[in-house]
Amino acid sequence: MSSLILYTPSGVLAQSQPLKRAAKRLGALGFDVSIDEAALAKHQRFAGDDETRLAALHRVADAAPSVALATRGGYGLTRLLDRIDWQRMGRSVERGTRWVGLSDVTALQLALLAHTKQTSWAGPIACDDFGRPDADGGVDDITRDCFLEAMDGSLEAIGFRTEAGLDGVEARGTLWGGNLTVLCSLLGTPHFPRVKGGILFLEDVNEHPYRVERMLLQLWQAGVLESQKAVLLGSFSGWKKSPLDRGYGLKACVEALRERVKVPLLTGLPFGHVPTKVCLPVGAKAEMMVEGRDVIVAWGHVGGGHDHAHGNDHDHDHGHDPHGHGHRH
Repeated sequence: MSSLILYTPSGVLAQSQPLKRAAKRLGALGFDVSIDEAALAKHQRFAGDDETRLAALHRVADAAPSVALATRGGYGLTRLLDRIDWQRMGRSVERGTRWVGLSDVTALQLALLAHTKQTSWAGPIACDDFGRPDADGGVDDITRDCFLEAMDGSLEAIGFRTEAGLDGVEARGTLWGGNLTVLCSLLGTPHFPRVKGGILFLEDVNEHPYRVERMLLQLWQAGVLESQKAVLLGSFSGWKKSPLDRGYGLKACVEALRERVKVPLLTGLPFGHVPTKVCLPVGAKAEMMVEGRDVIVAWGHVGGGHDHAHGNDHDHDHGHDPHGHGHRH
């Protein structure tokens, strides 16, 4: 049975019930679940003060469970980056730990890559994805299945549908990325991975398209986007239209970027602050190919195992995908 520790590295958990529900559901999925002693700590908007959260990170690293799953994101990891013992964190990965999460956890994942070159997993967070009440939709099937396969080492590819006009695009390089706001906040720091020729994936929440565009232009002007082979755009959810938009939205944002950026920009990646999300190995060597509107992102030597592809195909085809990377959901 795989060991799994639930810990809270950033924002405070306002209620304990989602955490208990997540632990119970993850246990039912076959994990030996434990909850870190400080998971429900509270200090201002944080899950305990900086010392408490730093100690929790190091405690989980020393325990080296099969899976270290953050309970939520929020904000708080940036405060800790200069004090984290990265070699300690890296050793946990060498011992088999998969650090999983998204949102603010992006800071931990990118810094881990920058300091140790070790791989982590962009994926679900415990309370939102496994602690959601049944009345609000419960656990998403694709998110659950993708997570299980990523954690047992059998997930080696994901598939999704993108816009027309990108047929034939291919790329090989380091797969990396995460939350756009958090990634931009690391620019110019020692915690920003210097990835050249990579496949960069991005998502965000509660950021209006003009703010998304501004951050993407910052990455372009800083030379980050142009040094990649491809950029995959996930979900940018939770924003509200303004009367000033006058037709401006995410589509216009992407069109404006494509006028400037030579690197292929692909939309439709099923990842972000949405119920249905895939798992992506941050720091793995990957290849991407587009056939028609079907995109496959595949990686090797990340946990071994057989070829499986999960994704968000519109027809939910459980047959063989066109590239032979297993079934698609």
